[in-house]
Parts: sequence; structure tokens; C-alpha cells
Amino acid sequence: MIHHLKGQLIEKNPTYVVIDCNGIGYSVNISLHTYSLLPDSEAVNLYTYLHVKEDSHTLYGFSEKSEREIFKLLISVSGVGTSTARMMLSSLQPREVTEAIAGGDVPTIQSVKGIGAKTAQRVILDLKDKVLKVMGDDEVFVSQNNTNKEEALSALEILGYNRRQAGKVVEKILKEDPDSSVESIIKLALKKL
Repeated sequence: MIHHLKGQLIEKNPTYVVIDCNGIGYSVNISLHTYSLLPDSEAVNLYTYLHVKEDSHTLYGFSEKSEREIFKLLISVSGVGTSTARMMLSSLQPREVTEAIAGGDVPTIQSVKGIGAKTAQRVILDLKDKVLKVMGDDEVFVSQNNTNKEEALSALEILGYNRRQAGKVVEKILKEDPDSSVESIIKLALKKL
């Protein structure tokens, strides 16, 4: 397997890049997260994953090792292919994916295009323990007050706010004060939205 590529960035698109490594140009599929972290044209280093199928060999690149690990975990789930895993890492930040899996947050996983309720539940069920082992307990913030969070998010959604935007604000509130009541979460979120 190709572990990583280090070379000159020749072409940069939201879905793929071309990296020149000593005269050989590698076309590498990337997520939007990696795209946002790459410079426009410099020497770059991408951690890679080579997906081998009967009719093709496809190279995927990641700016961070942790993102590659999450990608490998995601494609290990039945019903989640490389395209779906890349879509998840493009729609959500890798940290949001791991927190959603660790916290059993089905709506966040389901918010990704192409993922239904059953697939979201399967991803969480299959990967919950693995995510905690790979990322380490200190790197994954799992909200202890999950029911308060869900109630607050539901209320904000009913009030017309986008669930993902509201979710980010609620996460910040809960990181500052994990014991917030539903009412105080909603009041603080309304001020910040």
C-alpha cells in the first residue's frame, strides 16, 4: 500500500489533487476537509489509502493521519463505501464524525447526503468502541448531557434554526458548562445564533 505522498501540488480541486512525486503525477481523491487544509501550490504531504477493486485502483489522500484512520473505519462498515466515507468527511469535520459516533448522535450522521437512518445506526453500532480506541478518550468529547443536548436541538429546530449550526453552538455551550439545563442551553444558543 502507498502510505503517503510527498511532492509538488500541481492541480487542486475540491474532490481531487494531482501531486508530482519525482516526475510521476498521482491523482488523489480528497475530502473537502483536506482541500481546505492544502496550500495552493507548494510541496505537500498527504497520507494515503489505496482502495483496490477488481476493475480499479483508487488513491485517497488525507492531510491528517487521524482523518485517514476515520476513513478506514467508516469503509469497514457494511453498506458504507469509499464515496460515502469521503462524503461524510466532506460534510462534517473529522472531529464531528468521531464525536457523533462516540455520542450515538444518529441525526448528525444521517445529515450526510446518502446516509439513511439504518446506515447511520449501523455506523454508530459498529464503530463506537473502535473510534474511542483509535482516537483516544481524551480526543473525543462525548456529551454527558446527551438528552439535554437533544431536547435543546429539537427545540431550536422547531424555532426554525438549522440543526447543524445550532448543534455547533450547543456543543460550545456544553463544553463550557456540561451541566447546563435545557432552558439555559436554549437561551444561550438563541443569543449566539
